Amino acid sequence: MIVVYGIKEKLNPIKAKLSDVIHGCMQSVLGMPEDKRAHRFVPMAKEDFYYPGGRTDAYTVIEINMMAGRQIETQKNLIKTLFKEIESQLSISSLDIEITIKEQAPHCWGFRGITGDEANDLKYKVKV
Repeated sequence: MIVVYGIKEKLNPIKAKLSDVIHGCMQSVLGMPEDKRAHRFVPMAKEDFYYPGGRTDAYTVIEINMMAGRQIETQKNLIKTLFKEIESQLSISSLDIEITIKEQAPHCWGFRGITGDEANDLKYKVKV
């Protein structure tokens, strides 16, 4: 699951395209299937969204929650690909993008009535 935070006036007009860009990166780097998109957008009022100096109102935070198992190089590749594609396709400077990958053990995930460590029919690989 991916959660994206930003100032509502900047985030709302681009969220469909940003979702497409993020999912494209997840597909190309992690091999996620087309139908495995779980994005949540949290558009915020400017007065509720504090961010570091030197950033603009386009500042966007992307939290990626995933089952543990991806190699460090794969995770770094995902982050760098996201920076490149978001800047290229949405003209948001990488200075205005913050990305965090949060990994949890498979047994901490629950979906379709089972835990992640019980799932044996995933259409993608976790250990990449």
